[in-house]
Amino acid sequence: MPIDRIAAAISDGTDPHFAQTRLIALENTHGGQVLPVAYMGEVAALARSHGLGLHLDGARAFNAAVKLGIDIADFAAPFDTVSICLSKGLGAPVGSVLTGNAELIARARRLRKMLGGGMRQAGILAAAGLYALEHNVARLAEDHERARRLAEGLARYPALDVKMPDTNIIFVDVEESYGDSFTQYLTDNGIGITGRYGQQRWVTHLDVDDAAVDAALACVAEFFERRQGH
Repeated sequence: MPIDRIAAAISDGTDPHFAQTRLIALENTHGGQVLPVAYMGEVAALARSHGLGLHLDGARAFNAAVKLGIDIADFAAPFDTVSICLSKGLGAPVGSVLTGNAELIARARRLRKMLGGGMRQAGILAAAGLYALEHNVARLAEDHERARRLAEGLARYPALDVKMPDTNIIFVDVEESYGDSFTQYLTDNGIGITGRYGQQRWVTHLDVDDAAVDAALACVAEFFERRQGH
């Protein structure tokens, strides 16, 4: 979103018809695309100039940091709070964390308690999260490479409009004449994707290896060969 549009949406509360703006939140990655560090810095400067908090929805922040080739601490530095998912790309079975200064995290814990959040005996899940952070960050580059190879293979077909990924998420618009038949064919052959209304979302992760990418592309080739045969 252009900086001037964000600035125009900020309300100081003088107009009672609009809520007072207190926070700007960004998401990075967004749809598998990486917001540049310079852009995040510009948004941070805007937030500071208006006395606003700045939050990063960084569910896949490590994907973005790996793609940009920078340390996660530098990537997250402009923000007051950052949420990071330990599952998804990092591969833990469950879990997300909220990071920030001690005062903000103390407030967050209190709000979580007020809303009934929290989990007992969570040590085993924390251990899985620590393992993911210690072993599964650098290898995210493998997911990005496989996503790129998958996207390039899908883009060979005129019926598929493929948005080339920065990281591990690929969006594919399927020509309307194919309806849901293409998605159904993939499902029937053990390839799980999400999406609806003609748009598919393909995601690579640590359980998708080179052989899986090859198998997926072979399945796509078989589908279009059969359609042409009819």
